[in-house]
Amino acid sequence: MHYDYLVVGAGLFGAVFANLAKNAGKSALVIDKRSHIAGNIYTRNIENINVHVYGAHIFHTNNRDVWEYLNRFVVFNRYTNSPIANFNGEIYSLPFNMYTFNKMWGVVTPEQARLKIEEQIKKTGIVDPKNLEEQAISLVGTDIYEKLIKGYTEKQWGRECKMLPSSIIKRLPVRFTYDNNYFNALYQGIPVGGYTGMVEKMLTGIDVELNADYLDNRDYYDRIADMVIFTGQIDAYYNYQFGPLEYRSLRFENEIMKISNYQGNAVVNYTDKETPYTRIIEHKWFNFGKDESGHDILKTIISKEFPSEWKVGEEPFYPVNNSRNNELFLKYKALSECEKDRVQFGGRLGMYKYFDMDSVVMEAMKLFYRIN
Repeated sequence: MHYDYLVVGAGLFGAVFANLAKNAGKSALVIDKRSHIAGNIYTRNIENINVHVYGAHIFHTNNRDVWEYLNRFVVFNRYTNSPIANFNGEIYSLPFNMYTFNKMWGVVTPEQARLKIEEQIKKTGIVDPKNLEEQAISLVGTDIYEKLIKGYTEKQWGRECKMLPSSIIKRLPVRFTYDNNYFNALYQGIPVGGYTGMVEKMLTGIDVELNADYLDNRDYYDRIADMVIFTGQIDAYYNYQFGPLEYRSLRFENEIMKISNYQGNAVVNYTDKETPYTRIIEHKWFNFGKDESGHDILKTIISKEFPSEWKVGEEPFYPVNNSRNNELFLKYKALSECEKDRVQFGGRLGMYKYFDMDSVVMEAMKLFYRIN
């Protein structure tokens, strides 16, 4: 069979694009080298708990069109992301808010917190932040940086904060209210039944092949479709001819525990430098400790996340968007511009950019409507 589109990657970007294509009367074949659909948002039911196999994913958006589109396929629960930070046994609220400032300094009012932060910033003399460390201090002062940002960030990225671009920390929410809602978005939650079920419904009526590596059989797949939508690594597509782009990877240690409650929260960040993992996820709390029938789950499952340097052949998670890698990406992007009539790149690996899930949906929509 010949297809209008070959979609390489059955993650969120590929599923949205293929669904839009089907709705427009186009034919699509979706392939993925993994043995499952849904990419990194894949959830697997273990002991009646929907486990986020590749790390925590909490959907959030202010875009009503994206929200209504996804609600065609799934019902979201009311989960609100309220992680906490553990620094050597001291517990702090995230995002940084008045609860955090009260625990850190004993301040009670927003004005007191502002004055404390301004006093610490003034002592550093930072006016124009040049790196992540300076950017973080210019937002929240030295105390919070040292306890809640420095250790976690250096574990996450495998580099000193002074060596990381300031842009990474600009996503950090800071609030002078007593508000533990990390995203503070109009719409947020976890799909009831997990993300895998949502993607399955998106791909209903669409041909899907798993355990199929496009790069190992490129000639065949190119012949059976008019256009390729590639959501894998753009540098791998071009056989790393300019050298590999850098990524950070993750390793997970999972444990099923015969207790009902391990840490009392879905996500706990470990911000000291000595703890080797960055966070522990207790998956059952994404659904308030209940199974799909509303009954309390008596066991629990935890996942410890260990960041690592990525190597070719491993799973890439986060692009390292420093100046060297961004310049290298532009070389690959220039190659892609020369063949945009037969291949388009999408997603965090194809576009070498970190995206929240709602942005992935928007980017897939933009690409589909731009070329159709």
